[in-house]
Amino acid sequence: MNQQNDASTAPERGLAQVTNFPLIQAIHGRRSRRFAKGASIPDGPLAYTSKKLAAPITEMEKMLLLSTVAGNTGWANLIPHNKHYAPKMPNYAGAAGGRTFPSSAGFHTSEIFFTDDTGVYFLPTRDMASIMSTGGETDLDAYLGAHRSRIVKLADQRLNIPRTPEHMEMHNEWCGNVAGSTLIIPVADLAQHMVLTLCYLVQNGACVYDDVNGRPIPGLENFAGLVDLQNPYPLTFVEQLALTEVTVETSTACYAGALMLQALGLGGWMYDGLNPFTVQGASGDPAVPGLGFRFDMIPGKPLPHVTGLPGVFEAHCPPHFPDMRAAVEAVVERKFGKGGPFHGETKGPYKHSEMVRTSAAPMGAEFVDCVSAMAQYIYDTFGRFPATVPAIFNLMYLQAHRLDTEFYDTHFAPGAYLSTHAEHDSNWG
Repeated sequence: MNQQNDASTAPERGLAQVTNFPLIQAIHGRRSRRFAKGASIPDGPLAYTSKKLAAPITEMEKMLLLSTVAGNTGWANLIPHNKHYAPKMPNYAGAAGGRTFPSSAGFHTSEIFFTDDTGVYFLPTRDMASIMSTGGETDLDAYLGAHRSRIVKLADQRLNIPRTPEHMEMHNEWCGNVAGSTLIIPVADLAQHMVLTLCYLVQNGACVYDDVNGRPIPGLENFAGLVDLQNPYPLTFVEQLALTEVTVETSTACYAGALMLQALGLGGWMYDGLNPFTVQGASGDPAVPGLGFRFDMIPGKPLPHVTGLPGVFEAHCPPHFPDMRAAVEAVVERKFGKGGPFHGETKGPYKHSEMVRTSAAPMGAEFVDCVSAMAQYIYDTFGRFPATVPAIFNLMYLQAHRLDTEFYDTHFAPGAYLSTHAEHDSNWG
């Protein structure tokens, strides 16, 4: 096949290769491949300067990658049984739709931002209704189009992450967020995750106490019929649990994307070597606005309290809510309101979806009062919510770029990259 014909069929051949790429090869072939086209390592045993120009990944590759990191995959399967709820079902889930990565009890409190040479973007999918076919094959064009239509542009330039130690780990200085790359940034609303965790505890007859100040939460004695006041959980333990859960959520999202990099034949890797405050926009340097998230400095605390991007991605806590009761009520509405996992009109994977969805244990007025009492105490006592972990949290990132295979041919033994990398330019153009 000649060069011209090869180029004209490149996207189709690239897509065919992706859809037939073996999972086991993606897992075993996954490596951090940092050397992009246009990159340079100026000295040392692996010194090399790319002879290629930096170039962006294709639009199709970008949408396949984004929808792999955090795409809707159909209706989630609710947790079906807990003998202590019977005959009701557990009411843990926060979203009706499933995504490409797991979330603790189906809370799904994270979303993704991303940046490339054209700007900074937000792609919300956590409350996206199912667009997957319930029988037969999925229409890939429609699937990617539905995700593309949800993208919100936030800025016209690549996210500025200065290549200095206070903003970026120096082993990433030469390769992180480089020209041509796409950088994906999962961000969790840890405040909402903590509210959902408190709901989970109360639904299972538990509560927390303030182990920082060594005292019970006042007012909980009014809910002795709901929660076990004699055996409360330490607040710091529960907050660390919530932090760990969202870390797993955002990291597995990136890992799904890392596997897709292998199938696409793209370079890149998942990493945490960027200062989250720089990325969020809370570094304190006005020349580095990051994602533009709001933050406040709490007296006596050395780190900024970041609460999200107003009108776009807001943590479930003040100042985005008037008080913690309002945040709790918003979480209950997300569960039981229109489009939620426990609303009778929400479709689902079940033969009798309305019957299943309306069978969840309710969250009545006393329940909301109990959860709100704990949440408001935390906010009033510590001047923030949560008390000891961030309200907005990001740690892991995924970068994708066009790989310069000549670097690997120069310095590595055969097998440093996959056939998809070797064939990338002919397959994708």
